[in-house]
Amino acid sequence: MRITDVTTFILKQPTGPSGAAYLSDGGDRPDPGYFTRPPWRSLYSARMETLLVRLTTDDGHQGWGEALAPVAPEVTGAIVDRMLGPWLTGRDPRAVRPLWDAMRDLMRERGHLTGHQADAMAALDIALWDLLGRVTGLPVAQLLGGAYRTEIPAYVSGLAEPTDERRAELAARLAAEGATTVKLAAGQGVDADLATYDAVAAAAPGLRIALDAHWVYPLSDALRLGRELDRRGALFFEAPIAPEDVEGHRELAARIATPVAVGECLRNRYEFRDWITRRALRIAQPDAARTGLTEAMAIAAIADAHHVPVAYHHSVGLGIALAAGLHASAATADCPFFEYQPTPLPYAQRILRTPITAGPAGFVLPEGPGLGIEIDTETVEHLVKES
Repeated sequence: MRITDVTTFILKQPTGPSGAAYLSDGGDRPDPGYFTRPPWRSLYSARMETLLVRLTTDDGHQGWGEALAPVAPEVTGAIVDRMLGPWLTGRDPRAVRPLWDAMRDLMRERGHLTGHQADAMAALDIALWDLLGRVTGLPVAQLLGGAYRTEIPAYVSGLAEPTDERRAELAARLAAEGATTVKLAAGQGVDADLATYDAVAAAAPGLRIALDAHWVYPLSDALRLGRELDRRGALFFEAPIAPEDVEGHRELAARIATPVAVGECLRNRYEFRDWITRRALRIAQPDAARTGLTEAMAIAAIADAHHVPVAYHHSVGLGIALAAGLHASAATADCPFFEYQPTPLPYAQRILRTPITAGPAGFVLPEGPGLGIEIDTETVEHLVKES
């Protein structure tokens, strides 16, 4: 069995008026489609952007992968098209781990274990596992060693409303729908973040609440906010200070009781090993669409050796990234919950023939070989033309 074709699909789905209104709430616009959202520093898109990859073998088997590429998926796609895809063509796709190691080594000595190179490898790695599952008739979670669970608890991410009053109302509705946990999109200042927390806690007293600061705080403010979160019994404190400041996170984690959660900015086992062994995080948050499944399992093993739970990150990825994250969550021993993104979910399901069972309380692991999903190729090709 040999890989005969590697095809990339760049998708940029319009979000419609409500999604655009939520996303484009001010900031610089260096490109008509991209903008910043102060006080957060990162670029965002008004569309749901991603890169899909399809592998095809000489006997007609196919596997699908996805990279988390919410901005300029063309960059990640070019790496697949010009470098990794041609290298994979002609190789036996069943040697998933050896192929992963070899892809990593292609640019390893040039400093490309992270960034767009890693994103491209993640998409191909997911596709290889999906393909192997379809060839063997086994689900990816079983190929990864077996599923600890087939129902994956979720935390609702973001509460995408413009005011605390409306966030509180949304939290109450979600709690009535079965949600047990929410994560607040914070970073608006210590007092403002606490006001949001308190409003949500008052409206939905049974909810567990986490907070994502989007890397905006200096250590002094993160400490002040973290101590207040301790008093409130917060679930975790995500991305509190600059993503390169490992020592700052280590100091923060040592001085507050609320678990510090980090991971979406990291791509490989070496980065996670550094953070975990330095006790700079207490919850690891790799994203399978940025690490790939092979690397996700290596990261989970390091975390397990240090008694650190793994709560996989999920952002604006579509159905393939979602399915990959769920299989990783199922195959990880200490995985308390997975990120549920209400706004991107309809766009994620759009490319699937059968939707993934999902709700504010959690997910059901897709059944069937590979990732357990069937891609609606006609819809994908239509979305590519619209992009």
